[in-house]
Amino acid sequence: MLKLPEKINLPFQHHLLNRGLSEKDRHLYNKWLRFYWDFCHKYHHPAFDQNSLSLFLTKLREKGQSEAQRKQASMAIAFLYEMSSLLKVNKSNAISDATHLPPSLDRAKDDNSSTQNLYYLDPKHEPTVKADTSYSIGPSPSQLNTGSSWVFVFDTLVSEIKMRHYSPKTLKAYRGWTRRFQTFTKSKDYQLLSQKDVIDFLSDLAVEKQVAASTQNQAFNALLFLFKQVLKKEFGEINGVVRAKRKTYIPTVLSRSEIDLIFDHLDDSIDLIAKLLYGCGLRLFECLNLRVQNFNFDQGILTIHDGKGGKDRTVPIPESIVPELQNQLQKVVVIHKADLKAKYSGTFLPDQLGNKYKNAAKEFVWQWFFPAQSLTTLTNSKERRRYHIHESVVQKAIKKAVGSARITKRATAHTFRHSFASHLLQANYDIRTIQELLGHSDVRTTMIYTHTVQSRTLKQTKSPLDFDRD
Repeated sequence: MLKLPEKINLPFQHHLLNRGLSEKDRHLYNKWLRFYWDFCHKYHHPAFDQNSLSLFLTKLREKGQSEAQRKQASMAIAFLYEMSSLLKVNKSNAISDATHLPPSLDRAKDDNSSTQNLYYLDPKHEPTVKADTSYSIGPSPSQLNTGSSWVFVFDTLVSEIKMRHYSPKTLKAYRGWTRRFQTFTKSKDYQLLSQKDVIDFLSDLAVEKQVAASTQNQAFNALLFLFKQVLKKEFGEINGVVRAKRKTYIPTVLSRSEIDLIFDHLDDSIDLIAKLLYGCGLRLFECLNLRVQNFNFDQGILTIHDGKGGKDRTVPIPESIVPELQNQLQKVVVIHKADLKAKYSGTFLPDQLGNKYKNAAKEFVWQWFFPAQSLTTLTNSKERRRYHIHESVVQKAIKKAVGSARITKRATAHTFRHSFASHLLQANYDIRTIQELLGHSDVRTTMIYTHTVQSRTLKQTKSPLDFDRD
């Protein structure tokens, strides 16, 4: 974090003293001022512009700071503005790094009079520092129309994404790219954003940041959504963008013996999750989002609701793990009875289902198939609800098991899904069947697995080392 300049710090400390604030309050206000100063420097916002305060409070809200903390931060920055007003700081012309004060303040260090006299320790007297007309630094052309508030942009972005029922991860990604785009344009007035700003930003990602092609494409999609759905502007064709080089991606695939070896190094609960990932070709979030009602043991069918893209699909339940699944179901029964006895508020339900069906959260069919060990207490309502196992728990356990099993491949939870598709293809299942089981919208996405299976045609490629010697 940046150190606060003395020519800002000293007047601010004396201003707080003159306001009669306690030592505890002064400490808190100093902390918020340092955070604000660092924020302005990092995102190139003028510190003495009240639009910067609005952006700062939005950032605090995104980081989960409470309303009381945001009010406290707002009060601290208000004291900064109050101090600058009393000292006649030219706020309208303060440049973006916000480190300049009038020369009259700089000269104060060389005065024989004490600093305390200059900054009025006596609350009955206000300072009489005159404005120095020489402190008139107008914005450069590059700073025109910058430093604007984007609160409307972010609020609208959240509303548009939630209205379309996009996943929380999509919201997080799009909001992150919008924030980076705002920083790149130095908070340019969003009504003046143009196609050139997008081209410059995407080119910077490829040339300066050297991001992967998939990362640049994600940024492109985020800005496309920003322009069309939030700013209500035509995006048009983007030409002249330096594109990150796309590499041919071949997914990592484990052999069956390697998969069994990993299973042997996993605890029972995580072991069953890993078996579903491989046995049904599930994504990790699809597996953890499973509820009791998703399993139809009579028909041997597992239904995945709201998979990637909000799509539903069905896959066969592996017969070899049916006893383990039913044993897990009995564990859920025990946990559910204990929760009801403890007067818990129920499980977490999708969208507004809980408002439509008041008792659904406590019904057995809606309980998570892999519930978390402890209840979650909601901050606002103080309700105690149960969530499913967190994805990081599974990811860490699989990573540890891969290391313990001495697997020489970079395997993750998603590698089981890659192995599922590759092994089906190797067993001569047709590509369209595999596409349906994986839930791919386009068969071209499924075609990537043709690179993971050795060709069995008559024209199979052989190594020269395997040629017969004459």
